[in-house]
Amino acid sequence: MQAEKDAEFVGAALDAGLRAARFSLPPSSEEFAASIEPKNVPAVFRGVLKGSAALSRWDPLYGGLDYLLEKVGPDVAVEAMMSNTGHVFYGDLRSHERVSIPFSTFMQSCKSHLGHLNAASDSSKDKGTGKESTCSDKMCPASSENSEQLYLAQVSILNTESKDRCSLQVLKEDIQEPIFLKGKSFSSINFWMSRAHMRSSTHYDPHHNLLCVMAGCKKVTLWSPSASPFLYPMPVYGEASNHSCVSIEEPDYSSYTRAKYMKEYSERVILNCGDALFIPEGWYHQVDSDDLTIAINFWWKSRIMTEMLEHMDGYYLRRIMRRLVDTEMNKITQMGSFSHSERNGDFQSTDGLSGGQYFTPIKRHCSQPFNKVTNSDTSDKKGAALQSLKPCTLQALYELMSLVHNSVEAVDQNDRAESASQDTSVCQSNERKKTAADDSSLLEKDPVAKIILPVEPLELRSMLLAMVHTFPRTLEGLVLNILGPTGAEILTRKFDEMDQGSTPEEQAEFYKIFYSAFGDQYAAMDALLNRKELFSFQVFQSVLDQYLRVCVERPS
Repeated sequence: MQAEKDAEFVGAALDAGLRAARFSLPPSSEEFAASIEPKNVPAVFRGVLKGSAALSRWDPLYGGLDYLLEKVGPDVAVEAMMSNTGHVFYGDLRSHERVSIPFSTFMQSCKSHLGHLNAASDSSKDKGTGKESTCSDKMCPASSENSEQLYLAQVSILNTESKDRCSLQVLKEDIQEPIFLKGKSFSSINFWMSRAHMRSSTHYDPHHNLLCVMAGCKKVTLWSPSASPFLYPMPVYGEASNHSCVSIEEPDYSSYTRAKYMKEYSERVILNCGDALFIPEGWYHQVDSDDLTIAINFWWKSRIMTEMLEHMDGYYLRRIMRRLVDTEMNKITQMGSFSHSERNGDFQSTDGLSGGQYFTPIKRHCSQPFNKVTNSDTSDKKGAALQSLKPCTLQALYELMSLVHNSVEAVDQNDRAESASQDTSVCQSNERKKTAADDSSLLEKDPVAKIILPVEPLELRSMLLAMVHTFPRTLEGLVLNILGPTGAEILTRKFDEMDQGSTPEEQAEFYKIFYSAFGDQYAAMDALLNRKELFSFQVFQSVLDQYLRVCVERPS
């Protein structure tokens, strides 16, 4: 079980195009700039740092601690992260603090820890249990001398974005940038060192990043920005907005329900001494470091942001939000289609169906005057209309009728239609209260949507026509009083699919008959439009929650 936990891993739901590329030989700077960096997908470079002076001089197992102490000097202070959550370093400012300590103090602490590791290793060999160490074998629980951990995180070797002096600038003499980064203008080069096994929380960075392991081993778990909904990023307006809310040690799946699927969208890579990992801007990553692991990283600005014109930000925001909302709407109206059991009406999962256009032109459907269909027109069709339906469609019809009859009070039909046409705000207010944070529940909570989703468009047309001829008041009650936001979206998408398979004459005839069932045809149109807009807002709320962790109320 531990071996599986420590091995490289690719989640079953991770798109093949988002998996990290592997390189055994370093690419040229031209190849990196033309074919690797623009994809914004991680890449692993094995042994790319071999021959680096830092690689041979910094290794704690071969005198690296003494070398670093002498190179930096005894009087230099560095800023370290001190965790109050043991060996886990969370981005939440309440979980850690930045403290200034002498670099020499940290090095002496590392030397002491190395001594404990060597003593433990010798003891194991004396007992006959010695074996060649691997990446995971070297991991050792944090010293129990106190629960707080120190981690040299992001200590500057070079920083072009700040005028402050870099604490470890002297170490740049030992660093040779990988050949494929030649010509890059770095924002910063940073030094990272763990005394004992430690874990950093899941987060993303606002720059492209090349993480280089100079000593020890790191396990890095990666998620694409598209996996944000499963990671529950902190609110965009917060101090640590680039970090995930989900605990990496004890995730609370009752509060973060989508997080149970986060592993399926992840990839874990193992970086040994001399390896490097390209982490594109915006990619979430969680890092486990072995005892006495040393790394450096190069940050540089990506073209993702530099090519976005600032005066266009408002437009970019609207376009991106629209695309995210459209994607979620498509997902909801296609997810987990349900089939009808002819025996008991239970729902069972089936294949999804293709969605239509988002904005069915309902006004087009109502743009011409509708004449009421007379009794003489329909009397001969009542029985035939029902008999022509397939058994599964007939089952769906009976389920819809049951919903209406169980939900609508025994009120005079004219009063009910008049009430619906005069004021749909009460219905909308009730629906607004049922706005779901989890998009999957939008479908689950809408019984009409679940019933009509699996019905083929032309079969649904036959069913609706049968309701007009046989149960017109039930159809009216269904649309005006029972149909929810998701159901309205699915119904109008079905209308679009019907239109695609019909001639203009057939379309006009269908809508003429369909709207004849309503005492106020424009009340039906308003009900569909209002609920489609409410569905769009519910999805918008879901997108804000998933990607920005922001909750908003609908304007009245």
